Amino acid sequence: MKWILVGIIAVCNTLGDVLNTAGMKRQGEVEELGPRSLAHMIAGIFRNPLVLGGLAALAVSFFALLSLLSIASVSFAIPATAVSYLLETALAKYVLKESVTWRRWAGATLAACGVFMLQM
Repeated sequence: MKWILVGIIAVCNTLGDVLNTAGMKRQGEVEELGPRSLAHMIAGIFRNPLVLGGLAALAVSFFALLSLLSIASVSFAIPATAVSYLLETALAKYVLKESVTWRRWAGATLAACGVFMLQM
């Protein structure tokens, strides 16, 4: 059950971050922080299906993490879910078409290797 929850967390967290990124890039940049601009941005967010999907995926990830923490130690749960670093880097490159340099790949890979070492 622990590893099923880890998989749910990794997939939903990755999906949520990618959907939120795609949705907010469509939303556009906030140019001023006045009440009217913020209200317009918030209204746009609640009409943006990508952001809403991202929030739903992150909510599933959060509740799966709570479930995982009820049956496993935090020293297992948090490092085990860090596989999402590699998943997010891959989706950023291939889905969001971001420029991912070798240094970013190396950083994500080193983080994943460090997590693997913690699991041993």
